[in-house]
Amino acid sequence: MPDTSQKRHSALAEAIRRHDRAYYVEAQPTISDREYDQLYRELLNLEADHPELRTPDSPSQRVGGEPIDGFETVRHAVPMMSLDNTYSQEEVREFVERVQKLLPGEPLDWVVEPKADGIAISLRYEDGQFTIGATRGDGVAGDDVTANLRTIRSVPLRLQPLGQALGQAETPEVFEARGEVIMTRSGFEKLNQAREAEGEPLFANPRNATAGSLKQLDPTLVAKRPLDIVLYGNGEVVGGSAVDSQLGLFDTLGQLGFRTPEHTWHCKSAEEILAAIEELDRIRNGFDYDTDGAVIKLNRFDLRDRVGATAKAPRWAMAYKYAPEQAQTRLHAITIQVGRTGTLTPVAELEPVFVDGSTISRATLHNEEEIGRKDIRIGDTVIIEKRGDVIPGVISVVKDLRPAGTEPFDMLAATGSQCPECGGAIHKDEEFVAWRCVNTDCPAQAAQRLEHFAARTALDIDCLGDIVSDKLVERQLAVNPLDLFGLTVEQLGPLNLGTDDEPRMFGEKNATKLVDSVERARTMGLDRWLFALAIPEMGRTIAGSLAKFHDDLPAVAASSLL
Repeated sequence: MPDTSQKRHSALAEAIRRHDRAYYVEAQPTISDREYDQLYRELLNLEADHPELRTPDSPSQRVGGEPIDGFETVRHAVPMMSLDNTYSQEEVREFVERVQKLLPGEPLDWVVEPKADGIAISLRYEDGQFTIGATRGDGVAGDDVTANLRTIRSVPLRLQPLGQALGQAETPEVFEARGEVIMTRSGFEKLNQAREAEGEPLFANPRNATAGSLKQLDPTLVAKRPLDIVLYGNGEVVGGSAVDSQLGLFDTLGQLGFRTPEHTWHCKSAEEILAAIEELDRIRNGFDYDTDGAVIKLNRFDLRDRVGATAKAPRWAMAYKYAPEQAQTRLHAITIQVGRTGTLTPVAELEPVFVDGSTISRATLHNEEEIGRKDIRIGDTVIIEKRGDVIPGVISVVKDLRPAGTEPFDMLAATGSQCPECGGAIHKDEEFVAWRCVNTDCPAQAAQRLEHFAARTALDIDCLGDIVSDKLVERQLAVNPLDLFGLTVEQLGPLNLGTDDEPRMFGEKNATKLVDSVERARTMGLDRWLFALAIPEMGRTIAGSLAKFHDDLPAVAASSLL
């Protein structure tokens, strides 16, 4: 291999890393997308001609690799502890006083930073090279998701040497950076738009999308997801200049090439901490990623060592959680959804309102008894709340704004005493305070069963969301989950997911992905199958327990445990 090729490869790789840092970490792009693509294509061509140049830290290695069978477990060199949390300002004051009592006479200073609503991860670097990335797991050990994390552009595959500006460059022998994998709000919106176009189920929020992405077994799929990172901590560190404070750590993380929180506050008292928390609450909706609180940390590391930790959490840090976001809007109608077991769930159809990073137009009302307890009526002005992963719900009614002539909700009157989907009989299940459609051939139930069968936590079948499930049942291509195993690409490709006036075909590409996923599902574990079959009262925990004592489905069917 000519020496010029090696030099050109090194120059290209370094330039791409520099531009990646400018774009993904510093948010200050230095070249156009077209110029970047030209550099990247030249790098790929050079590596195609000289495969020996394709090193593990090459920018070309972010695109993913071969699918894996499962995740290995990685033991953390330093445990990844969770944080105690509070919603109370008074408990923040008590926390500061408690730490001061443990450190009598010491002047204390604190750092307040945004609490990113993502998935906690640890990134391990050895001699500057990214070697292992893992989830928190139980704090002692987590899943090895290195292949997936390598696809994230803001994760450096090689650390920038420390002290470059001073001409004293050094790289720690071992450095573990800790933080959150996140998905930007703008990236989340684009992802859901693409999933909707392909007939796949939508993610509820960016955190769910992030968690689902990290658990993918195929890194090439993860590479297509708009994931990012925010780093704020460290685990094991060997070699390099010692870091002695949180503020110093942020500086070190930045020098090494990591993205850190946009805003942090250096505080000297509980009142300054509370002021920082309030300021963060005012500005956090301007961030392009979700936050659900503020993290308060003792700044000096030597004092942290003296304060110590409980079995669960450090005594020197606390998370302040903001109250769930609420909004006031008008309830226009109550519609009824039919679930996979036939349960009829009332849903509030709302005047759209922006809450906690997304526009809400529907909210669950749970059941008829809950509606009666809160006295919710069509036409009411209601307060809705969205808390993290929980589906938005109606919290209360503003009765002073209730229009004249409203009537209490009645399920039989609302449904005409029949299933709104199939017209079959409905029955009140007193034990579960719910109405159910008793027609097992109800198309809505069938579609829900298909979607559940394909869920990521069940058999993880690609391209089988709610729209596709509805169409498969409507066209009688699959009315039972096991019907999926007889479907062909030729049957699925022409499936119209739109209308006669505005057709939108499923397409050969999606059809192939679905058929291949169905075939892979045959090899899934027994616990996945038991959960996927939507057996009443068969949740993931029970399915997992049964799978430990049985070899296959016939053994479960004949079991004395049931």
